[in-house]
Amino acid sequence: MTDRYYDVVIIGSGAGGGTVAQAMIPLVQDGRRVLVLEQGPRLGVDEFTGRELDMAESLYEDGGGFLTADGTMTLAFGRVYGGSTVVYTGTSLIAPERVIRRWNVPGLDAGDLERRSRSFMRQNHVHYLAEDRLNDNNRLFRDGARAAGFRCEQFPLNLDGCVGSSLCNLGCPNAAKQGTHRVQLPNAERHGVEVVTRAEALRVEERAVIARVHAKAPGSKGAESEWAPGDYRIRAGIIVAAGGAIGSTSLLLRSGFGSGLPCLGEGFTCHPAFILVAEHSQDITNDVGHPKSFFVDRAEAEGYVLETCMYFPFTTAKNLTGAGADHSAMMRAFPRLQMILVLACDSAVKGNRITIDRTGRPVVHYRFTNDVVRSMVAATRAAARIFFAAGAVRVHAPTARPHIIERGEADRIDQRISERFFLPGTTTVSAAHLMGGCAMGRTLADSVTDGFGRVHDTPWLRVADSALFPDALEINPYLTIMSLADRVGEGVLSGAGELLDSPLVGHG
Repeated sequence: MTDRYYDVVIIGSGAGGGTVAQAMIPLVQDGRRVLVLEQGPRLGVDEFTGRELDMAESLYEDGGGFLTADGTMTLAFGRVYGGSTVVYTGTSLIAPERVIRRWNVPGLDAGDLERRSRSFMRQNHVHYLAEDRLNDNNRLFRDGARAAGFRCEQFPLNLDGCVGSSLCNLGCPNAAKQGTHRVQLPNAERHGVEVVTRAEALRVEERAVIARVHAKAPGSKGAESEWAPGDYRIRAGIIVAAGGAIGSTSLLLRSGFGSGLPCLGEGFTCHPAFILVAEHSQDITNDVGHPKSFFVDRAEAEGYVLETCMYFPFTTAKNLTGAGADHSAMMRAFPRLQMILVLACDSAVKGNRITIDRTGRPVVHYRFTNDVVRSMVAATRAAARIFFAAGAVRVHAPTARPHIIERGEADRIDQRISERFFLPGTTTVSAAHLMGGCAMGRTLADSVTDGFGRVHDTPWLRVADSALFPDALEINPYLTIMSLADRVGEGVLSGAGELLDSPLVGHG
């Protein structure tokens, strides 16, 4: 095993890790050594082909097919330089004040998070798309929502030079999306922060990370790792876990912290989601243009959010409930399909948690509560009304039997779409907003860290990602993760002198 020495080691390069890496620039300028470990590869711009099956294996954990313990939900999260900021659509929303107030974390202020969020919005070129850049799928949602009586809002997006390829979830082939791989990480590297890719953090020991650098597999995408393949013990004054809710939580569990942190792994939430489609009588532009421009926020009132979306044929086919002639007919109508994504705003409940198996691999236990099912059904009814108000001739609803609702049945939506038809394992559900597991709070009895991501009773260990959320956020968590990570980085800069100067950390 090779020994290395750094002042700060950051595990993960997504919204949390990339933000902390940038925040460490002043430390590097003072002569300190900062390292980022990323499990995934570093891809060149020309390697983003936009082909579904080609990109999924290179960008996502388990090719995008990571399942909950009972197999009823797929969890999507990135494993690449830039983490999940590479594979999400760029939506950039500020955390609602009511949510932060409900979290009730000492020292955590909604106004402070908003100030930090707006700073990152400026840095990441967040703006609204102009009217002439909207495709039919988005215009139909906006017009249908208004006609059906819903308040429709436009998403601010972190784009610079978008040409409307609609490939956001497969990694933008035009380098337009301003994730950490385009903004924060390159900035940090220009100032001397080191990044090592294909580096898997196996466990955390006392002031050290045990990591394994993997060789590039023949024919795989991405550059070789910056370090030679092999095992490393990386000693550090401060270690920051920023591998996402599942990655950071499972790392701490593998490292034996569960015995002293009774809340470790608890409180997992994820915004369970599924795709709804509706057929129009004419072709519409759905696979060109940015896929996600508008949303309807019913989180506070009814526990759901509706968003415009576009998924390519393979993903659409596997998300449509049912099989046979109806499924085939809907897929043949792909050029005429309008799509809406349903997100249920779940809550942290007992039993929904992250654990590890005997090999140390993460296992996610998740049960759909009655409240979540009610929210998903209410959202499906609302989406059906929007579809028909936008002119659709038929709607595919996974919580209807049969799944196809014809336009002539538009006045029977409440009867046709029912909670009794939501069957876990047969209704295709996925989630990408993975939160919780290392919750912020007051004490060991209710949390894993304090409001600045410091793990209780372990001052040299921090968490800086969505694992910190004590409960679900009602929106895309991207800006909130960055803002919390910025607080973590600020805490490292302001109070880490004694830790960094400890004799346990050499400079070899």
